Amino acid sequence: MDNILYIKIENYMFSCMKDSAHDPEHIFRVLFQSLKIASKIKEKINYDVLITSCLLHDIGREKQFNDSSICHAKIGGIMAKKYLLENKWSETDAEHVNKCISTHRFRGDNIPETIEAKILFDSDKLDVIGCLGISRTLMYKGHVKSKIYELKNGEICLGNNKNDEETFFKEYNVKLIKLYDKFYTKEARKIAKKQKKYAQYFYDKLLEQINEAYDSKEILNKIINNVML
Repeated sequence: MDNILYIKIENYMFSCMKDSAHDPEHIFRVLFQSLKIASKIKEKINYDVLITSCLLHDIGREKQFNDSSICHAKIGGIMAKKYLLENKWSETDAEHVNKCISTHRFRGDNIPETIEAKILFDSDKLDVIGCLGISRTLMYKGHVKSKIYELKNGEICLGNNKNDEETFFKEYNVKLIKLYDKFYTKEARKIAKKQKKYAQYFYDKLLEQINEAYDSKEILNKIINNVML
């Protein structure tokens, strides 16, 4: 891949990225993590496919945001393949990029098969763990107007049930905490192990602080029921 081709693909990515949690800086972090992981792997890497897949892996996000029935990974892969074929890529490499992008989603049913697809999957997930991942999740939850937590019967709901409201706590317990065992490459697992303790500490302290805020709710009950303090 030469500089001209790289810039062209990069500019296409810029034109597609619209939300703050999946901004161009997320794309570049995924790209740089991918290259770091690839440098530790002895298998032959198709760097044209890897770099392009990283740059374009979230170009379907806006379509998913506008229609929740759409999978951004699946539509993004299709968009990327179409773009690459229009720019005279071979069918083989364009389809390879499509496969990498369509299998990068944690909640998807498709499993990454090639080394390039596994590296993209791992690099994207590394950007969802640790303190950075929590920060991005909170930003995205705000973007879609979700709350940090909900109360059920006066208790903070951790989101462990399917029908619980879509909150940050639910996202953490249903998705984020489970990511640490889902990496394909040794280097990604090594990075994830380091980040896990930071995320857990943040979550525990956040829950503790919220619970402390509710400690004095009995004072309100006494006041509004005319009970002497």
